[in-house]
Amino acid sequence: MGYMRTAMLLAALTALFMGAGFMLGGEGGMVIALLFAVGMNAFAYWNSDKMVLRMYNARPVDRTTHPEFHDMVAALAKQGGLPMPKLYIIDEDQPNAFATGRDPEHAAVAATTGLLRLLDGNEVAGVMAHELAHVKNRDTLIMTVTATIAGALSMLANFAMFFGHSNDNRNNPLGVVGVILVMILAPLAAMLVQMAISRSREYEADRIGGEMCGQPLWLARALDKLDQGAKRIDNVTAEENPATAHMFIVNPLHAKSMDNLFSTHPSMANRIERLQALAAGMGGAPASAPVDDRPAETRGKRGGSVPHTRDKGAKGPWR
Repeated sequence: MGYMRTAMLLAALTALFMGAGFMLGGEGGMVIALLFAVGMNAFAYWNSDKMVLRMYNARPVDRTTHPEFHDMVAALAKQGGLPMPKLYIIDEDQPNAFATGRDPEHAAVAATTGLLRLLDGNEVAGVMAHELAHVKNRDTLIMTVTATIAGALSMLANFAMFFGHSNDNRNNPLGVVGVILVMILAPLAAMLVQMAISRSREYEADRIGGEMCGQPLWLARALDKLDQGAKRIDNVTAEENPATAHMFIVNPLHAKSMDNLFSTHPSMANRIERLQALAAGMGGAPASAPVDDRPAETRGKRGGSVPHTRDKGAKGPWR
């Protein structure tokens, strides 16, 4: 059902783009919009990973430079039946991570230095399993297509704003009304569809990532820490390029600057609750595991809202 819902949302986004082209230029505009979308997606398919890694100044690492990190990801990839992805580290204080690439054979996983400083080894494993789950589900390609079409709709809206009212509207079936609709409603609708796709894929990646590392509570603890860290620390590059926010494991944009309706990520409390329920089903902590409500600065290295005693003695696939 998750894949069917994503496919329907992608179809709706494509139809929205073609509809915007029709309102601006009739049938000819619709065809041009479709061709433009195909061209942009073809370019994004081959180049999106390189573009986003370059945008965040990600540097490649390997077993020579970061042996523990490399071996952890290699073991998780093997556990998930995936080829070893390329590894990158981003010199960024905000703790976060993302995956990119058009398919599992061309995937890349990146973590910030802030994440590696904040989390313990098990929590890092939970995060990497989440990112590998995105690779396994080909979410990196899905979200690239989504972001590309949404970006193209924004370009159409800008075109309508500056040029839509200057022609004689002979090819515009709705005249000025069509221009106004494209300017206002198209970007808004595209954003809502993009958010819906992103949220559904995050839940699924949490589930598969929890199963892949064997301990969903590791990911739950990591999410709690990352959420708090991302709220305290700015990610300037992400703020300047909000279209990439959906790629990260937690929202890199500050919640104070955006309404929850437009958040690219599900509620963190809901994500942690689902992971606790998954752990209970796998014989770990109960779904109603108590919350550690101590201030973050007093929790210590292994703090978080999920107890650490529940998975005592548990072993991941690399141990």
